[in-house]
Amino acid sequence: MSKLIGWFLLVLLLAGCVTTTPPTAIHQPMTARPEPRSVTPSNGAIFNVASARPLFEDRRARFVGDTLTINIREKVQASKKSENKATRSQKVDVSVPTIVGLPFKGAQGMALAASDANNFDGKGENTSSNDFTGALAVTVIEVYPNGNLLVSGEKQIGLKEGEEFIRFSGVVNPNNITAANTVVSTQVADARIEYKANGFLDSAQVMGWLGKFFLSFMPF
Repeated sequence: MSKLIGWFLLVLLLAGCVTTTPPTAIHQPMTARPEPRSVTPSNGAIFNVASARPLFEDRRARFVGDTLTINIREKVQASKKSENKATRSQKVDVSVPTIVGLPFKGAQGMALAASDANNFDGKGENTSSNDFTGALAVTVIEVYPNGNLLVSGEKQIGLKEGEEFIRFSGVVNPNNITAANTVVSTQVADARIEYKANGFLDSAQVMGWLGKFFLSFMPF
């Protein structure tokens, strides 16, 4: 039994040392092979509408498997400030008159007073600023019926301490593609941008599963 527990602990330690690819919310797949061009009778002597590229057209991404460069230019600034004040006060005066013939003579002529005050003052302020710039080549993984391109891609950078992953996906309007076959990220619809990493530096900043388990049941 002690050997079984020892092997179990060893497996847990080894599993904690293995670096895995961080999960992603980018559209899958993140790459696609060009579709094979079927041999069909041409519309003309040497012209085929399905696969033709005009001779004097810029080489822009149009079909599945074509590559496109995304210039990431994301800058977000947000600020929020709120202030609330509330005041409430109450005062009640009660007196017992003196009336001849009533019982409880000792209570007649007494005066009672009660007051209540409640003050509330709350303030809050939040400021957020994000700046992300770079360039990433992506692949067309689907062409929509209206001509828009669904693109997705990933760049992996291996470092001494681990690996960094830059991922991007979104829908590109071909009219926004420049002559250099590039497009700015702010012109991409449904854009998803990720910058993640793995390694011991990133693992040290993540709470372990056992700590998360106890934290979810702790009432304080």
